[in-house]
Amino acid sequence: MSLLVVIPAFNEANSIGNVIQDIRVHIPSASILVVDDGSKDKTVEVAESAKVNVLSLPFNIGVGGALRAGFLYAHRNSFTQVLQIDADGQHRAEHAMTLLESANGCDIVIGSRFAESSRDYEVSPMRRLAIRLLSSVLSKICKTKLTDVTSGFRLSSSSAIELFMKDYPVEYLGDTVESLVIAHKSGLSIKEVPVQMSKREFGSPSQNFFKSSWYLLRAILVIILSLIHRK
Repeated sequence: MSLLVVIPAFNEANSIGNVIQDIRVHIPSASILVVDDGSKDKTVEVAESAKVNVLSLPFNIGVGGALRAGFLYAHRNSFTQVLQIDADGQHRAEHAMTLLESANGCDIVIGSRFAESSRDYEVSPMRRLAIRLLSSVLSKICKTKLTDVTSGFRLSSSSAIELFMKDYPVEYLGDTVESLVIAHKSGLSIKEVPVQMSKREFGSPSQNFFKSSWYLLRAILVIILSLIHRK
C-alpha cells in the first residue's frame, strides 16, 4: 500500500507547519500533499519550507474542490490510499493508524468524534443536533451505523480514489455528507472508528445560535438534495 496524506488548506499558515510535523512523527512512511485552496496568507510558504508537495489552486473553491484535486493527484501518482487530515490541527496523526489498521478492505473509514469511546468532543447543541440528524439518515442510507458523517478525518481506498477524482461534490457539506451517498450508491463499503480530536489550534469555529441554526437548515437541505440527485 502507498499512502498519500492530503491536507486541504485555506489561510492556515499558523497551524500547517505543526500539522505536517505531526504527520511526519506518527506516519513517517506517508507522502504528504498540501492542497492550498487560494490562501491569502503564507500557507504556501510555510508548507514549502517544510519540504512537502504543494498543489496551489488559483482561487478558493472550497474543501470539496481541494479534495477532488488531491484525489486526482493521488490517482495520477499511483497512490493506493488517501488519508484526509485538516490543516487546523484538529485531527491527530497518532490516530491515523487506527483508521489504517481498521480498514480491512473497507473503502472508506471515518474517524468519529462521537463514537462510544470518543464522546468528549464538544460542539454547540444545535450543531450536535444537525450531526445526529445527518448521521441517522446516512446510517439508514448506507446500511451501517454512523455517528459523525461530517468528520473530515477519513481514509479512502484505491476504489474510492478512482471514484472521487471524477465525482466529488464541492458544495457546502457535500465533501462530507454527499460524498458518502455517492460512495454508497457506487457500491463502496463504509465504516467508522472512534478517534480523539483536538480543538483547532488557531481561530475559532462559528458556534453562535444563529449560525448553528443555519448549519442545521443547510444540513437538512443537503440530505434532501443529495437523495434527489443520486436517485
